[in-house]
Amino acid sequence: MKSISQYREAFQEYLDLKVQVKEPENLYEPMRYILSLGGKRLRPVLVLMSTEIFEADYKKALDAALAIEIFHNFSLVHDDIMDDAPLRRGKETVHERWDINTGILSGDAMLINAYQLFENYDGDTFKELARLFTKTAMQVCEGQQYDIDFETRDDVAIEDYLKMIEYKTAVLVGASLQMGAIVANTSTQCKEAVYEFGRLLGIAFQLQDDYLDAFGDPETFGKQPGGDIIENKKTFLYLKSLEASGKSEAQQLEHLYTINPAETSGKIEAVKTLFENSGAAALTQREIEKYTEKAFKVLDEIDISEEKKRPLRQFGEMLMNRTV
Repeated sequence: MKSISQYREAFQEYLDLKVQVKEPENLYEPMRYILSLGGKRLRPVLVLMSTEIFEADYKKALDAALAIEIFHNFSLVHDDIMDDAPLRRGKETVHERWDINTGILSGDAMLINAYQLFENYDGDTFKELARLFTKTAMQVCEGQQYDIDFETRDDVAIEDYLKMIEYKTAVLVGASLQMGAIVANTSTQCKEAVYEFGRLLGIAFQLQDDYLDAFGDPETFGKQPGGDIIENKKTFLYLKSLEASGKSEAQQLEHLYTINPAETSGKIEAVKTLFENSGAAALTQREIEKYTEKAFKVLDEIDISEEKKRPLRQFGEMLMNRTV
């Protein structure tokens, strides 16, 4: 087994080799640009790691890993257009650097390219990978639509929010691990279990992301502090705070979430205070721990050696202790 940094390095070399700018440049250069902005490369690393955990050479999974990363970045290009976001990972977004039409078309080409990469697998492996990818891609789109719908809904429940982050984030983590298991041609039970491990860890990861958005160190988190609060996003923190607050505090929180971004002076700190005083901040941390523990329980039941489980356990612990 390799280390996470070794898998990341091997994947980056493959990406640099396979993703080249060609004619027409205005189609392919934005694809290369968004992929060059880096990121954690969590999903492709999980594909490669899972392949080796289930006794196959990780190199066999490089195309599947690249497909996952291209799809993830395709979704970011289109998300940025929908959000009219000026920056991605501290750099200009694709539609800002070029234009909206270029962003849409290059994003479309990335989605098609992701499917193309599965053609490098034969027979049953191709069919199984494509089926999982199609299901996951549709769920990600559904999750994005739920996220958009929640912006104008006043009746979002915690269960609704958890379903949204499961579809928008967690299913892609689960699919990444299952793709490695598919390439390794392991048992159905192992494929399903490693997917469930990833899905649960993905929910914990997104809850952690929401928490860090409000309470993380801006020097290490790498995003605008309180971005979700500024955008009035109904995160787990917000919903839990409404549920746990008294009537007066709940009304105050709801009022703060009617303030638009141009009038945010003092809003972030006021909302964070309500999150803490209601107990929502502590309850969110407990929810993160709960989903992480559920994930590790699934991992315990997978029929592989403890030595093989160790990298996944370390990966989960790293995600939960992150500050970025």
